[in-house]
This record gives sequence, C-alpha cells and structure tokens, in this order.
Amino acid sequence: MPVKALTKEEAGVLMAAMPQRVSPWGVVAVQAAVGVVAAALLGLLGAAEGLFASALYGAAVVVVPGALMARGMTRKLSDVTPVGSAASVMLWSLVKMGVSVVMLLLAAKLVQPLSWPALLAAMVLCMLVYWFALLWRRP
Repeated sequence: MPVKALTKEEAGVLMAAMPQRVSPWGVVAVQAAVGVVAAALLGLLGAAEGLFASALYGAAVVVVPGALMARGMTRKLSDVTPVGSAASVMLWSLVKMGVSVVMLLLAAKLVQPLSWPALLAAMVLCMLVYWFALLWRRP
C-alpha cells in the first residue's frame, strides 16, 4: 500500500481530531492542590490532633513520587527509541512505587501523632486525580 503525504490542511484536520495531551506536571500540580485542600479541611473539621499533618503527608506520598516520575518521563533521553521509552516507563514506575512504599514505612516515625485514616483518605483523593485527568482531554 503506497504512503500518501498529507497536505498542510489534512494534517491540521488530523491533529485537531486527536485527543489533547495532558501534561504530567499539570496532573501533579492538581494532586498537590487537592492534597492541600483535603489536609486543610481535615485540619479545620477534625477535632483529633494530627489530622492536618497526616493528610498532608498522605498527599505527599502521592505527589512526590508522581513528580519524580513526571521528571523522569519528560526528559529528552526517555523517548530516543521505542525500547528506551518502554524501559524508561518501567524504570520510573518502579522508582515511583519504591518511593511511595518507603514514604509509607516512614510515616509513623515522621508524622506524630499519625492518623492513618486521614493519611489514606488524602492519598485516595490525590490518586483520584489520575482518573479525572482522563476527562480533561478534549475529544
């Protein structure tokens, strides 16, 4: 089958029909904002001590590894070849999971007093941003 070169107009129509890319940095920024708002609300509404710090740390458990992965994935070296791109995704996914696990293991030592429900609630809210990011793309 012969390959046909597109005209400038045809290329423009094709690009307009493709979904818009969502910046990973935008997603991380929204996660951070959601985490801060959740921590502030828990701090204001909760009578228990440590809710604010626990929720803020829970948001950090999602945001910090997400920022590390966004940094690694947006480097120019990560998309030199298809194999390099795939390896980069796997490597940064492992880094992201590892940092998250280490941060969770350190939570009891770093946040005093620690409220696990507040920490986990903030984590869940921040992770839900990934799902909403899919809706930000235009068709």
